Amino acid sequence: MKKYNNVEKSWILYDCTISTYSMIIITTILPIYFRMIFENTGGSTAMATAYWGYSNSIGRLLIAIAAPILGTIADYKGYKMSFFKVFCIAGIVFTALMAGVPDSAWILLLVIFILSTIGNSGSNIFYDAFLVDVTSKKKMDMLSSIGFAAGYLGNIVAFAICMSIVILAGMHIIPISVSEACKITFIITAVWCTIFSLPMIKNVKQVYGIEREPKIVVNSFKRLFFTIKNIKQHKNLLIFLVAYFFFIDGVNTIITMATSFGADLGISSTTMLIVLLFTMIVAFPCAIIFGKLSEKFGGKKMLYFGIIIYSIICIYANFVHNSVGFWILAMLVATSQGGIQALSRSYFGKLAPKEKNNEFFGFYNIFGRFAAILGPFMVALATQITGKTSKGIFSILILFIIGGLILTRVSDKDSESTEEYPNENLAVRE
Repeated sequence: MKKYNNVEKSWILYDCTISTYSMIIITTILPIYFRMIFENTGGSTAMATAYWGYSNSIGRLLIAIAAPILGTIADYKGYKMSFFKVFCIAGIVFTALMAGVPDSAWILLLVIFILSTIGNSGSNIFYDAFLVDVTSKKKMDMLSSIGFAAGYLGNIVAFAICMSIVILAGMHIIPISVSEACKITFIITAVWCTIFSLPMIKNVKQVYGIEREPKIVVNSFKRLFFTIKNIKQHKNLLIFLVAYFFFIDGVNTIITMATSFGADLGISSTTMLIVLLFTMIVAFPCAIIFGKLSEKFGGKKMLYFGIIIYSIICIYANFVHNSVGFWILAMLVATSQGGIQALSRSYFGKLAPKEKNNEFFGFYNIFGRFAAILGPFMVALATQITGKTSKGIFSILILFIIGGLILTRVSDKDSESTEEYPNENLAVRE
């Protein structure tokens, strides 16, 4: 990390909050806890998977709708960090509040989960957009990859602590129930996110933006509509967004539905937690490797590689019937999960106009969030119809195929340019 300055390091560290929230709240402990309390009230395994998929879709739909206008407003100087703080704090508070929900109130739990997702996802809009402010164009791929790697590394610690508490409670080694142990992990997640948000809030500043003017909200809508009306001026960027919509949908879906798929295979909660811990251990170096390889082969080629790996995952998932298969599947995911997300973020950052990067990252996030609605819904619907999650996972193969084909239409000219921003020295200042 010596070659990165304090601003870049602070930006990198925030990925620890994203990764930890995603792992504990989206992927592992909360869905396991929800499934447990839902089934204790008489619900079926298939319906637990369906409701979890629908809840993820609702939260992401709401933030997706708001993302473009929020990003457009944040393009005014001084607004980006303010928006980041509001959503960041909201995500942390609602994550902590989940610990106070009674075990029988699964509907209330899902409502608070949706609100926490809005907070966490909303802060990510502005975090991603800060990539342009904190570093130079030539360092974006590697910095974005290092961010994901740091997130995995930090997450290994946080997840190991939370996993240990749940496992020890399940083995009756500590005098609390599994339900109480899960609630403790929600508090730990909120505290963890708070700690790793502070450097970002303290050190990262908005460099690029437009000057403030009267009637900011009204003019922001006007600018947004103007951009939409003249989107053909950014044809290359638009094509990438469409490709991203499809392939990142599949990535997010697999992450979101991983524990539900494992549960449907009859894999114990303890085994799934251990598998996912090892997934992060493998994902940590793989994210860095993706960044290094992108410097040699280019970000676009590495995105193709990630799409191919995930296509194989979708096919293989349909033939997984035991814990060994689940282990193999998880390790395949680990090889490309961080890399494909990191390079998508940096690739888009190099395509987007720097002075309007918040507005365009708003579009980036709306495509990503809407993508995260379609995938879980597809899996939920297929699971509800067939009673098998594997059929839902297999069905999203089409998303990777479509995304990969559209990506071939994106020109590398802008993304591979070595031209830096006019005030690069400001962007990388200490």
